[in-house]
Amino acid sequence: MKTSLRALLTGSILISALGGLATHVAAATVEVYKSATCKCCAKWVDHMRAHGFTVNSHDVGNKEARERAGIATKLGSCHTALVDGYAIEGHVPAADIKRLLKERPRAIGLAVPDMPHGSPGMEGARSDPYDVLLINKQGDTAVYNRYRPSDPNESMMRLK
Repeated sequence: MKTSLRALLTGSILISALGGLATHVAAATVEVYKSATCKCCAKWVDHMRAHGFTVNSHDVGNKEARERAGIATKLGSCHTALVDGYAIEGHVPAADIKRLLKERPRAIGLAVPDMPHGSPGMEGARSDPYDVLLINKQGDTAVYNRYRPSDPNESMMRLK
C-alpha cells in the first residue's frame, strides 16, 4: 500500500510539473512588430505558431518596438517580438525562445542580427552560419546558441 501511494504521489507531481511547463510555453503570446509586406517575417510568424505559440502580428514596422525594448540598431533585423517580458529580434528559432522562457535569465532578450539564410523564415537552397545572441540588461551580448550549416564559407544576407 505504501508503494502504491508513493507511486501515485510521484506520478501526480510529475504530471503537474510537466503540465505547468507545457502550459507556460503554450500560453505565451508573442506580439510581433513587422512590415506588412515582409514575406520572411510572415514565415517566421508561421514558424512560431507551428511550435505552439500564439502570435499577434502588428504591421507597423519594428523600429519603434526595437528602440522601446532597448535593442541596439547593430543587432537589428526585419521584425521585433515581445514575449513574456523578453524582446526577440529577428529570425530566432522557436526552440531558443522556449529555452529562454524556461531558464528566465536576467536579460532583455534574444537576437539574430541581419537576416541569415537558413534561419526560421529564411529557409531556402542555402543555409548560412549564424548565432543567436542573448542581450543582457546593459545591452551587451553573449552567444546563446550557434547554428552552422555544412558549408561554413557561405555569407550572410545583410540588412540594409
